[in-house]
Amino acid sequence: MNLVFRVLAFLGLLVSSASALADGDDAMILIAHPAFRDLEYRQTVLIAAPAPNGGHVGVILNRPTRRSLGSLFPEHEPSKKVMDPVYYGGPFSRGALVALVRADRAPGAGSVLLMSNLYLAFRANTIDHVIETTPNEARYFVGYVGWRPGELKSEIDRGLWSVTGAELDTIFRKDTEGLWEELLQQSKRIRAALPLDEGFALLR
Repeated sequence: MNLVFRVLAFLGLLVSSASALADGDDAMILIAHPAFRDLEYRQTVLIAAPAPNGGHVGVILNRPTRRSLGSLFPEHEPSKKVMDPVYYGGPFSRGALVALVRADRAPGAGSVLLMSNLYLAFRANTIDHVIETTPNEARYFVGYVGWRPGELKSEIDRGLWSVTGAELDTIFRKDTEGLWEELLQQSKRIRAALPLDEGFALLR
């Protein structure tokens, strides 16, 4: 299958040097504030991690679509083996397919290390290889989310997101209905249990 997609110039900066990420342990889960006015992100849960350009990159975890990968690419037999639906990952490059890949090494060129054993793959031939070799060790998204340097920190400081640690079980959870509500309640309990100065430290 030849997946040809238009990708914003920002994408080139993201994938130019995946090794620029420090140690792969900086990924975080973002939980949208209940009063978030932007419909794009209302009641969303995201994974985000530092990108080589100094900003951040991630995808929305709880927006499954009604389409399967096989229905999007009916002539590509390996795509029909993917069991999970395709997810809406975010407003950047809505026509592009990206993949969260569970692997102990980079699945190919154009992959950004998010955390240990987790990569975000942007390049079409790398995603093709994942689909053809380990189709259900990944989750597939149309679009993604990108932040310029300092932009995500500003959003967190403004209270738009609660932050918690990233875990693979959460990232690849099969049923994402109710995920936002559950994580929001967890984050409230954590903040309530922390001393004031430690609570602020989690958001910095």
